[in-house]
Amino acid sequence: MGGQEFGAQEFGFVYVLGSDGAGGYRTYVGWTLDLGQRVARHNAGTGAKSTRGRVWAVLYAERLPSRAEAMSREWYLKRDRALRRRLALVAQGLG
Repeated sequence: MGGQEFGAQEFGFVYVLGSDGAGGYRTYVGWTLDLGQRVARHNAGTGAKSTRGRVWAVLYAERLPSRAEAMSREWYLKRDRALRRRLALVAQGLG
């Protein structure tokens, strides 16, 4: 059972990261079971290929009751360009 006792609640997180670097400000949306570990992996260059070579900060995160709900919310947030743009502006001190 992956080290968890049977029936244990498995919370999921969906998150939006932001990074300012060569090529301008970027955002990235993902989901995970361990937010701190996942952000550390992105910043160590072992996360998603598109996040390598940048320093990322959490702009937004939600804790959801299950892995499936986190994955579903990720799908929605990836398509919410207006939210990502607003988060990026606020992170840059422009919003």
